Amino acid sequence: MMREIVRRLLATIPVMGVVAIAVFALLHVTPGDPAVIIAGDYATADDIARVRTKLGLDKPFLTQVGIWLGGIARGDLGASIYSGLPVTTLIKQRAEATISLTLLAMVISILIGVPVGVLAAWRRGSWIDRSVMIFAVSGFSMPTFWLGFVLVYVFAISAHWLPVQGFQSIERGLWPFLRHLILPAITLSLVYMALIARMTRASMLGVLSEDYVRTAFAKGLAPRRVLLRHALKNASLPVVTIIGIGFALLIGGAVVTESVFALPGLGRLTVDAIVRRDYPVIQGVILIVSGVYVAINLLVDVLYVVLDPRIKY
Repeated sequence: MMREIVRRLLATIPVMGVVAIAVFALLHVTPGDPAVIIAGDYATADDIARVRTKLGLDKPFLTQVGIWLGGIARGDLGASIYSGLPVTTLIKQRAEATISLTLLAMVISILIGVPVGVLAAWRRGSWIDRSVMIFAVSGFSMPTFWLGFVLVYVFAISAHWLPVQGFQSIERGLWPFLRHLILPAITLSLVYMALIARMTRASMLGVLSEDYVRTAFAKGLAPRRVLLRHALKNASLPVVTIIGIGFALLIGGAVVTESVFALPGLGRLTVDAIVRRDYPVIQGVILIVSGVYVAINLLVDVLYVVLDPRIKY
């Protein structure tokens, strides 16, 4: 088992290398010259040439790629074109808000989505099941920004229960930290929650029809014990898979959510960098996010063995 984990960890190195090259190439083939944008509207050809030389844009493409990969190997993601600060510093400054928002949204989605999906499968065809399906369809169809504005109007502007925007570090206290994250986390978790609930229901329906589950009910075991200990455990593999894959929904939704609630996270940093064509920041954020996504997929593969010992790599 440990050998397989190490092998998969080593396999992520070329994967991240391909991702780095793809990100670097994609940003450099998009329309627009960052040197022209930075130099300004009234810059001369000599001014633009000096900016290109300073940024290294006058070098051949393969040389630029080599410099980029060499910097990554040293832990250097470059410096922001506009602020001049190292990209790693900018990411560290914004990482706490995004990590906190994403983790809280994931916890809310799992704690609500899984039990709701189990209950819907157990009460198949009832009003509970139909309500869960309506919730799942609504969750997929509802725009994140629209839900965010609705929650802001109801809980922040009308009721004055929660703040409209901003972020408080956990160092200032648990309640101020959670108070600023509740609305964004609920907004971000809705689509993810609907996805988990629907997948849990579908997976549980297949398991509840198995003979060993019917035997457990026939023996007089409590429904809660049968559902959680026997059925859910064997139906958990597709659920774990969708939790890992659906993490991309949280990453993508964080960009919109952070903009709606003015959270100083990586999403807003990325949007600002795209508007300014700040290539080093865009590349650094995308590379970090890709690495996190690869690590989560690795964690999902490891959980397969933990949840089902019959699986052997």
